[in-house]
Amino acid sequence: MAGYTALLEDVRRRVSESADPTARRLASKFGYLKYMVVRYYEMLGSWDRVEELLEAFEKPLPRAIRVNTLRFGNPREVIERLERLGYRFSKIPWEHHSYVVTKAGGVSLGATHEFLLGGYYLYRGVASLIPPLALSPEPSDVVLDAAAAPGGKTTHIAQLMGNRGVVVAADISRERFRALRSNLERMGVENVVALRVDSRKIPEIFGEYFSKSLLDSPCTGEGIIQVDPTRKTKTLFEDLARAHRRQVELLTAVVRSTAPGGLVAYTTCSIAPEENEFTVAEVLESVGGVRVVKPAVEVELEPGIVDYFGIRLPEQLSLCGRTYPHTHGFEGFFVCVLEKIGP
Repeated sequence: MAGYTALLEDVRRRVSESADPTARRLASKFGYLKYMVVRYYEMLGSWDRVEELLEAFEKPLPRAIRVNTLRFGNPREVIERLERLGYRFSKIPWEHHSYVVTKAGGVSLGATHEFLLGGYYLYRGVASLIPPLALSPEPSDVVLDAAAAPGGKTTHIAQLMGNRGVVVAADISRERFRALRSNLERMGVENVVALRVDSRKIPEIFGEYFSKSLLDSPCTGEGIIQVDPTRKTKTLFEDLARAHRRQVELLTAVVRSTAPGGLVAYTTCSIAPEENEFTVAEVLESVGGVRVVKPAVEVELEPGIVDYFGIRLPEQLSLCGRTYPHTHGFEGFFVCVLEKIGP
């Protein structure tokens, strides 16, 4: 909507006009575009916290695995096999079958017999485990995964549902769709219908069909700078604005595809409010009949941002959740759960 376009332009103007010497110093020290550091101060509220965030982005991202109970009834069997290869793990307390890799073994985790047998899914970081948990799918649900490839979240959803119910996994990318199909087969998933389609067309195909929907949206990746340090300089504010417009279109389609009383989980691997709270706020205003509810996850999340450069966003956005590398020890991530309460 024109209103949010104007709000984003106001943010762009404010960050471009900032002449704060601390922002300039930290941007130079860590190799960022200055406008990014200016925004981090607005998000975190102190330069000490900003520097902690930037230092955390310099550290390697811990890898993780989720043991696949659709293939192995005893998850410990997979861990013991990998430990015999020299690997060591630390249990993730809030996801029952997932582990952080604390010591690498002699064989790549993407090439072990256990991996090829579908014994686990390999993650570049821990936060990607959050979206399916926030959605909390049940065996009786009909679920939409609207940006499904390469399949980490789809296979996680199927595992949480015990291969029952129905999952429609949609993705537009031909190359990524091949990876999705490969992972579904490798991990023994039987309750998924995979569609290569632009998810913005889903409402035309299904109507208000799904009891639960997930959009782990394409984004700028501003929360995974540990994985790709080029993100410090390659994303301009105009790129954020373009990402926001696409995310609004996708989330609007997903909400419209969800039945009244259903839930929608919207997540990104970005810490940018422009891609997160601003996107949800615009959809709340334009679609209607939707409210934010607190994610039912055991991870301690920081609250969503409702005051940004003097712009006041809906108070209910504080129920959204965020993770930061300097406070959680893994990626920067955003999660918001919406309940569709009517047309």
